Amino acid sequence: MHHVITAEDSDILGEIGNINMGTAATTLSAMLNQKVLITTPKVSVLTWKQLYQSYDNLAVGVRVGYKNGLNGSNVLILKVRDVKIVADLMMGGTGDVKSDFQLNDMEMSAIGEAMNQMVGSASTSLSAMINRKIDIEIPQPFLMDFTTEETIAKIGLAPSENIVNIAFRMEVSNLIDSQIMQIFPMAYARELVVTLKDYNGIDKKGV
Repeated sequence: MHHVITAEDSDILGEIGNINMGTAATTLSAMLNQKVLITTPKVSVLTWKQLYQSYDNLAVGVRVGYKNGLNGSNVLILKVRDVKIVADLMMGGTGDVKSDFQLNDMEMSAIGEAMNQMVGSASTSLSAMINRKIDIEIPQPFLMDFTTEETIAKIGLAPSENIVNIAFRMEVSNLIDSQIMQIFPMAYARELVVTLKDYNGIDKKGV
């Protein structure tokens, strides 16, 4: 039971993601002074290997833990080039960056701040949906090298554990047309679905 999610569960997770990321996109748009759209959630269950085959070895992970309201954590995954563009815009640049640059501490700090505000606003939306106060820990960005066990440990997964993945399309003006992923341990995804069903926070007919 803990290794699968039903079609209804998948719809609910996609709808949660849609609402949360819509709020997060509005927040990021205000920070960057650019048009931001985060849309089209696609929910899937993946192994770790299937996940990292979507990336060129390195990506940026942002771990989001909860102090109140929910148990566990989830991780947002962004492509390195997208992080560089967002960081450059936050620091007053044009977003014109080379895709093969390494990330520096300032850029990692900038994406941490962006994600802190984005996830904070998304958590406020989620709080309203489940009628429960949610407090997040400060999101922690880190470079994800998918080939190391250290990365898996940072995320808090077992290498053999299935992962619930919600992939979103992310567009920032004409600078980014890419994908941002949100991954959950299976147990966390199921808790989220059960919590939503308990509070009837979603109109399932509209899903």
